[in-house]
Amino acid sequence: MRYPLRNFFEALRGTGSVRIVAMGSSSTAGREDVVPYPSRLEMCLRQNYDAHLPKVRVDVLNRGKGGEEAPKELDRFDADIFADKPSVVLWQVGTNAIFRKNEFVFEKVVEKIAEGVRLLSEHPMDVVLIDPQYVTAMLRDDKAELSEKMVSEIRKIAEAAKVNVFQRWALMRHWHVNNDVSFEQMLDPSDPDKLHQGDWSTLQVSKALCRAITDATLAASWLPAEWQS
Repeated sequence: MRYPLRNFFEALRGTGSVRIVAMGSSSTAGREDVVPYPSRLEMCLRQNYDAHLPKVRVDVLNRGKGGEEAPKELDRFDADIFADKPSVVLWQVGTNAIFRKNEFVFEKVVEKIAEGVRLLSEHPMDVVLIDPQYVTAMLRDDKAELSEKMVSEIRKIAEAAKVNVFQRWALMRHWHVNNDVSFEQMLDPSDPDKLHQGDWSTLQVSKALCRAITDATLAASWLPAEWQS
């Protein structure tokens, strides 16, 4: 991540629950029997910090709702994000605008993402955008070009607002192109749409996100390097 997670670091210096809210669609909410990333991330972060910070507990609150996209998710910000006063918000966004592109106007979704980032940035919390997953459904027909465009737009919004992006698209593409990881290994075998990640790739994304959060927290602090997992 490009920017330190200063609010998360300050929360870790306190006591009680250190809250992270995971906002998004089905990649966040989970489906079938694949444990979604927020639960895995919570376990990873607790393993990182519990022994060193016994006065706090990291809680990752899952606010995912399958099928939604930025326009509807903004309507949930008050109840599902701001009410919990998290120190970090992870916003997984942009996938449904591509996968169900006939139901969304691309430019309107991008505008709502930018609006959402502005709203989040008005509160004392660190913002991390999570871009789409690199999977078969996002590469079919004309979706590949549109997916790349969405990834680019999310990056531009983040740069303008000086918030972080966890680049899931680039990470998974690297696995596939450079590490010869097949789509079969990355996908949930029970998903006929070939959109959702399977157990292996969800676990790997969760671990990578945990490392990114830990590194960005270290960047905001004096914490010793051995606190990393």
